Amino acid sequence: MSIHFDSAVDVAASVRRGERDPLEVVETFLERIESRNEITNAYISVTEENAKTRAQEISARLGSGAELPLAGVPVAIKDLSETKAGVRNTMGFRPLADNVAERTSVTVARLEAAGAIVIGTTNTPELGHSVRTDNSLQGPTSTPFDPERNSGGSSGGSAAALADGLCTIATGSDVGGSLRNPAACCGVVSVKPSHGLVPRGNRTNGYRGHTPVGVLGPMARDIESLALTLDVLSGRDSVDPFSVPKSRSYHDALDERFDPSSLSIAYSPDLALFAVDPAVRTAIESTLSKIAAGGATVETVELDVPERGELTHSYMTSVTTYFATAVAELSEALGFDVLDEYADATPEKLHTLVSIGESHTAMTYTQSDFPRTELYHAIENVLSEHDALVCPTLATPPLTHDEPFPTTIDGEQTSGLPTDWTLAWPFNLTGHPVVSVPAEPADELPIGMQLVGSIYDEATLLRIADAIESIAPWTYPSS
Repeated sequence: MSIHFDSAVDVAASVRRGERDPLEVVETFLERIESRNEITNAYISVTEENAKTRAQEISARLGSGAELPLAGVPVAIKDLSETKAGVRNTMGFRPLADNVAERTSVTVARLEAAGAIVIGTTNTPELGHSVRTDNSLQGPTSTPFDPERNSGGSSGGSAAALADGLCTIATGSDVGGSLRNPAACCGVVSVKPSHGLVPRGNRTNGYRGHTPVGVLGPMARDIESLALTLDVLSGRDSVDPFSVPKSRSYHDALDERFDPSSLSIAYSPDLALFAVDPAVRTAIESTLSKIAAGGATVETVELDVPERGELTHSYMTSVTTYFATAVAELSEALGFDVLDEYADATPEKLHTLVSIGESHTAMTYTQSDFPRTELYHAIENVLSEHDALVCPTLATPPLTHDEPFPTTIDGEQTSGLPTDWTLAWPFNLTGHPVVSVPAEPADELPIGMQLVGSIYDEATLLRIADAIESIAPWTYPSS
């Protein structure tokens, strides 16, 4: 398989050894983007000249003896809160089509300091508000497994670019599954880290996440590259009051491989909250059977969770407040009310999210923490006896671009809302870290599987994901 599907670890190692020239690597990826981006519509902007200049800088830094863990690695950044100075930052919002970032965000600065080369910015729904990547600026993004099906959201452009070999690593953000939903739809891996592990660098409102639901995190095609990228991104930053120091190297932790006989997995097919398509269950259970055949213990568990309506209300209180605050920050930065000024260009769903968020009282907001706390303890009870909790990422295989969210799943009536389709958002409420990995495909479509672990123990989760990858490896479109 070509360099387009090589791991970030291998690309960087070959560049450091002088076997590959960073400029040649960049040009090879730019050629593939030019020939294939129209298939997935993954990129909003391609930073061709900047990437070539950066490649030459990397060669010079290596010649001076610099240690660059991501030397020459092409990275795609989600066109939302992660920015590079001088590059368009549209946030998937048509009125911001010509907006140019004034500063480089902390995550992008860390990637560049480690030798990575930003090759472009990736598509996202307006302000990242949806679990489906589509907007009036750029249109929908497809999973390369089936161009008629959506890549998921809101980091769908990043996931599609990875799955189609248009970058080597990518970034995303996650308020209700936005790293994990696209990973599931595109057959890549992602990690929703614990709150504060990857600093947000929000200079306007550093305390937006004081009841946190949103985080930043990396995406990759393999666990070793994911761990290395998390190493680069994580750690304390003075701009983010919630950022925490990194305690260890996640990449090095992979050397401490699990003895399969010591691995204990708790499996919940539905979190006692969701209806799940039988094809999804079959794919995940087939993958888990391989893990069990390798010696691991896999136990099906029942979670003692709050009533679904209470949890959904708790999540919607948090997430609508989050988006209302984000729009207020953007309006403050631009000097006018964004939604009023551009009402016709704003999706009705985003208007609704913001309107609901603006209606909450402080007590409504804080009281929503009671059911999320109950959910936290239910998950902690499981993790006290197991290394990780496994469950589906999505309730169905990837949906087509125009397909409504299902109103019936496995014979059970649902609301037809995104919160019934993705099993990711409960872990935004609790703050547990989650790695999403591909399970076996269903009818040649990717299926995602979440690995949930103890807060700030990403090292254990990545080790488990690495073991699963070696036992049940996955593949990508390579045409």
